[in-house]
Amino acid sequence: MSIYATLWILKFPAEGDDYAGCQWEAVMAQGVPGHIGTPTRGYGYEDADPFASFLPPAIAISENEDDDAPLRAVVFVRERTEKVVQEYINPLLVLSGTEYAAISFAALHERICDALRGEKPRVVAQLFTPATANQC
Repeated sequence: MSIYATLWILKFPAEGDDYAGCQWEAVMAQGVPGHIGTPTRGYGYEDADPFASFLPPAIAISENEDDDAPLRAVVFVRERTEKVVQEYINPLLVLSGTEYAAISFAALHERICDALRGEKPRVVAQLFTPATANQC
């Protein structure tokens, strides 16, 4: 069983910049429910959080919050990103549930595009010619 729930899947420019002829890649937002790894009694994690090495800190769950608990984390990955047991290998971005709830989509879009771009410089402008129409 997975600890993740897919929140959304959107297409982003594969190299972090959109321009005429660029390739697009599916990026998934994988939510981790608040009860995963929680130190709150009754959830089975009182002794240890087995996900602490790759997720933001676990959160406490109040009695009346079980179904409406905030997310512990949101992990952003390319579709088909490899996973070892429950850990995604090289996720694009990992946010706590609180960070995800507070970030604007514009800021999130920029951070995901920066992660897709990696060490490459941002494309500022590209001269469009028939020869460059299918290049990314």
